[in-house]
Parts: sequence; structure tokens; C-alpha cells
Amino acid sequence: MTLTHFALTMAFILGLTGFTFHRSHLLSALLCLEGMMLALFIALSLWTLKLGTVNASASPMLMLAFSACEASAGLALLVAMARTHGTTRLQTLSLLQC
Repeated sequence: MTLTHFALTMAFILGLTGFTFHRSHLLSALLCLEGMMLALFIALSLWTLKLGTVNASASPMLMLAFSACEASAGLALLVAMARTHGTTRLQTLSLLQC
């Protein structure tokens, strides 16, 4: 296992543990998801550089585009939740309410 592989794996695991254990606010959950997506993007980019083929070179850009769409949708949900509920704490949400 190389040092870059270890660093990217640990960055993804750190984002995953932050997402599972520190979900008090929606913004912290979104930041952990973005950290996980960034680790995956860098790993996929390095993998395509290592392969040296042209066929897989569009994969990182496609993943980056999906990550940007996910971030904008998450921020829209954050603004909508702050306007309707008055807070962004995830403990105030209930599945039984509209």
C-alpha cells in the first residue's frame, strides 16, 4: 500500500466516521459528504493517470459534476430547512411531520 493510497483511504474513512458520529447539524453532514466525494475524486483521478488510457479520463469530471449537483441540492435543502423549521439541527426533524 502506497502512501497516497493510505492517505486517500484514511480521508474517506475520516469523512465517513464524521458523517456517522457527528450528525448534529445538516451542514456538518454535508461537509462530511463533500470530504468523502473529494477523496473519491482524487483517487479516481490518480487511478486514471496511472492507467494512462484515454477511455477512463472523463470519469473524474463526471464525478465532479455529480458532486457539484449534490452540493447545490444539499445547500438548497439546508436553506429550506432553516426557513421552515428555524434551525438546521437534524434532531428536530420527524418523519411523521410534513
